[in-house]
Amino acid sequence: MFAFIARRLGSGALLLLVISTIAYFLMFFSTSNVAMNILGEDASPEAIIAKQQELGLDKPILERFWGWLTHAVTGDFGTSWFTNEEIIKTIFNRLPVTMTLVIGAILIAAVLATVLGMTAAVKGGAIDRLVQFLAVAGFAVPNFVVAIFLVTLFAINFALLPATGWVPIQDDPAQWFLSLILPTSALVISTVASAAQQIRSAIKAVLEKDWVRTLRSRGIPQREILFKHVLRSAAPSGLTVLSLQFVGMLGGAVIIESIFALPGIGQLAVESTSKGDTPVVMGVVVYTVVIVIVVNLVVDLVNGWLNPKVRV
Repeated sequence: MFAFIARRLGSGALLLLVISTIAYFLMFFSTSNVAMNILGEDASPEAIIAKQQELGLDKPILERFWGWLTHAVTGDFGTSWFTNEEIIKTIFNRLPVTMTLVIGAILIAAVLATVLGMTAAVKGGAIDRLVQFLAVAGFAVPNFVVAIFLVTLFAINFALLPATGWVPIQDDPAQWFLSLILPTSALVISTVASAAQQIRSAIKAVLEKDWVRTLRSRGIPQREILFKHVLRSAAPSGLTVLSLQFVGMLGGAVIIESIFALPGIGQLAVESTSKGDTPVVMGVVVYTVVIVIVVNLVVDLVNGWLNPKVRV
């Protein structure tokens, strides 16, 4: 087990290095005139040159990347070029918003997808066809379209829920909950159908196994077979799908947070990328990749606990 965790962490560290390198060079080639963006269009050429030297933008790209990397491995991501705020502090202030949104959405999606997938696999018929139709529709309709529809219907037409904004839970728990309903629903609706389709396929494959027929021949109740044996055997496939959906939700949160004006990591990434604030963008990239690595590691460990064959 320890060797397995060590291998996973090693591959995760390599993945983090590769993605960070690609992201840094993409920012270098896609941004320009950062000093002018900071000082304004009326800044003199001398002031712009001085600002570039202050930020180290006059140095070769490899030297700049090496300087960033040697500081990043110690947890020092520097400060924002535009606000001079520590990047770690900025991320920690915004990370709870994104994680609350994504974790809440994935938990709701997991429950709904399991119920729908199991029902479709066992009952078949119209429910099975409905799940397959919704899965196709979920892929075809982007989550921002779902978000705009929900805002139009429940916030504008019926005025039941707030359209935008975020209220910290310590300030007003009721308003905090209400501010989460629409963005969470947008992520869940665009995710649950495809996850249910995958879980349905996994459960259906397990139901066709010989040992399931053996359990039935022994007179074991159908409910016990489903929840004690079949669901556990199909769980690794379901968890793998949900872990991929979690990663997709992190990406989808970028758009959802922009639509609902939520002060999360996604909105921070959009704002920083548009301005060319490379240190902030790199901080967001590193923390996002770390979250993905941790989630995948946890899913692998749970799969190994559920199914000993996975440990091999």
